[in-house]
Amino acid sequence: MAATLEVESTLTDRYQTTVPETVRRALRLGKRDKIHYMIRPDGEVVLSRAETTEKDDPILGQFLHFLSRDIAKHPERIQAIDTRLVQRIHSLVDGIEIDLNAALSADDE
Repeated sequence: MAATLEVESTLTDRYQTTVPETVRRALRLGKRDKIHYMIRPDGEVVLSRAETTEKDDPILGQFLHFLSRDIAKHPERIQAIDTRLVQRIHSLVDGIEIDLNAALSADDE
């Protein structure tokens, strides 16, 4: 029979905890990964790594994380969009229909 490892963590006043390193390694968790909880009828809770779905885009997630960090570090870089730029964008896309649910063509992938 394989040995069972047991570890503990403490809840903060806001009901948050740090996932212990041994658990992170066992589940191959990285920063921003999601955790799945399964609560069994007897009260036992099984913790596992949440599987990513097609809706989860790791590249977009990383970019948004980078963007939020950059905005937090350098709020002075935030600028209003110029009205002329908005008008130019509208002139370039006016009348173009886009179906975001349509499959990409082989050339687009």
